[in-house]
Amino acid sequence: MGTSPRDDARAGLAVLAGIAFVGLGLPDGLLGVAWPSMRATFGVPLDALGALLTAFTAGYVTSSFAGGRAARRLGLGGVLALSCGATGLSLLGYAASASWGMVVALGLVAGLGAGGIDTGINTYAAMRHGPRFLNILHACWGIGAATGPALMTVVLAAHRPWQVGYVAVALAQIALAVAFVATRQAWPAAGEADDPARAPGIAETLRLPAARLGILLFVCYTGLELGVGAWAFTLLTEGRGMPAPLAGSWTSLYWVGLTGGRLMGAALVSRLGARVLLRSTMALLAAGLGLFAASVSPRMDLAGLVIAGAAAGPIFPTLIAQTPGRLGAPHAPNGVGFQIASAALGQAMWPSLLGVVGAAYGLDVLARGLVVLALLVLALNEVPP
Repeated sequence: MGTSPRDDARAGLAVLAGIAFVGLGLPDGLLGVAWPSMRATFGVPLDALGALLTAFTAGYVTSSFAGGRAARRLGLGGVLALSCGATGLSLLGYAASASWGMVVALGLVAGLGAGGIDTGINTYAAMRHGPRFLNILHACWGIGAATGPALMTVVLAAHRPWQVGYVAVALAQIALAVAFVATRQAWPAAGEADDPARAPGIAETLRLPAARLGILLFVCYTGLELGVGAWAFTLLTEGRGMPAPLAGSWTSLYWVGLTGGRLMGAALVSRLGARVLLRSTMALLAAGLGLFAASVSPRMDLAGLVIAGAAAGPIFPTLIAQTPGRLGAPHAPNGVGFQIASAALGQAMWPSLLGVVGAAYGLDVLARGLVVLALLVLALNEVPP
């Protein structure tokens, strides 16, 4: 018996959603390897990365909170098309910019686009697919995040400017925008699965202790996840004297480990349960970062990065999947929105703070800061709501 056109359309949208999440991860992985070259181009200090991440976060949080209203006016497909287009144009702007101030300004536009993609696709997944798809979806983001460092490493190894890598990723984002325009009518209407009359308000959800704890946990965890990817290349090259091509490959392996960890998490969560999976992976993440910070040998550095990536993989999607159980189903949409916004804040705040620490006290202290942050995440997960 063949599949119906409705089933085929649903499968096609699921594939496009996965590809979009690959595209969402590409710039995140790209930045870590590109940053030393970008610093040299614009003549800015090590911790100037914080300004770009702050601008990106401002745009990301804004579009995340406004995502529901935008989707009601433009449709989910329209929001996704505009978001991919904004991301692509901003990345082209990075490559064409003559000043660091312009790059920071474009970071705001990139954040608006990324927040729209993230919120829109997660909304679609929650409406039409189950937890297994959610884990696979976030594994697709990991594929993009792993490809980004590899792409930039190839560009730099070929003695091409860092701008070439950003142009390549920008063109991929613009192609996605075209695909979302072509499929705009096939995407579900915004709010199709919601009952606004019964939905609790934002203030009501914020009064729940579990909601506030979830915000803090996501701020810390996502800052740690991106912090490792953003600073590993600099730690290996400027801190430990590793050749740039090798350091770029090893940074990419962190993201490869994260992607593999998410696929394993999708397979294991039903057997172990979410609580056991989270506790064990968070402990393993701290151990992997401890090994990396110890810098016993280059091989141990690599082992620590891969262990940390694989352990980190299931944490974000598993925390998202726990939200209805922690908050109750009526509060889950607000809770997920808080968590996505908190993730953006953490991704800007912690890597920036780590950069300040590294500039002031040295890169070895920065590496130990990652371990402390991992232990904080483990402790927060054990706090009863």
